[in-house]
Amino acid sequence: MRSPWLDIPLADYEGHMAWPGIGQSEMLATQFSQLLAQWTPASAAVIGCAGGNGFDLVRVAVTKRLVGIDINPLYIRELAYRYAATIPGLELYVRDIQEPVGRIAPVDLIYAALVLEYVDPVPALHNLRSLCCPGGVLATVLQLPSDEVSPVSESPFASLKELAPALRLLSPDTLTDCATASGFVLESSRRIVLSSGKEFALQVFRRQAHR
Repeated sequence: MRSPWLDIPLADYEGHMAWPGIGQSEMLATQFSQLLAQWTPASAAVIGCAGGNGFDLVRVAVTKRLVGIDINPLYIRELAYRYAATIPGLELYVRDIQEPVGRIAPVDLIYAALVLEYVDPVPALHNLRSLCCPGGVLATVLQLPSDEVSPVSESPFASLKELAPALRLLSPDTLTDCATASGFVLESSRRIVLSSGKEFALQVFRRQAHR
C-alpha cells in the first residue's frame, strides 16, 4: 500500500506542525534536544526526519554522526539542501522502516517521534533494533487518544487530512510489549500536554546487549 506521506508536500507538513494552536514542531525539537543533552550520543538517528526539525539544535562536536531516515525522497532532498554544509557527519536515507533498513551502521540513540502511528510496529521495531547499538537508546513519542481533540488537528493545510485514514494510535502499553519482544527494555515514560489539549507519551527504551 502506498504511504500517504509520499503525497504530503513538505511545506504543508511543516506549516501544519508549526501552526499556532498546534505547536508540535517546537515540542518535538525540544524533546530531541533534551534527549541529546541527557544521553550525549556520539551517533543518533531520526526516523521520519522530514525536513530536519531539531537538526539545528544538534551539537556536532558531541554527536558527530547524525542519520536521517524518511520514506519521502523529496523530504530527504530538502533536508540535504538545508544541512549538508553545516552538519559534517550527516547521513540521509530513503527508507520504509517496515522493511529492513539495509546497510546503515547502528547508532547510540534513535528518535522516532509520531512515526509508529503510521506503520506496523512489529516489523518497524524489529528493524529499529538492527539500527540501535547494543545498550543504545530508542526514544519514541506517541500521540495519545482524546475525546476532545481530533487526531489530525485542523489547519489551513488541507493535504494533511489525507493522513487520517492511515493514522492508528498506539497505546504506550502496546508499544512497550512490542518493543520488549524486539529486545528493548523500557527505561522511562512520561506524558507531554500541549496547550491545544493534545497529549503525547515520551518513552525511552534501552536495547538489551545480549539480544
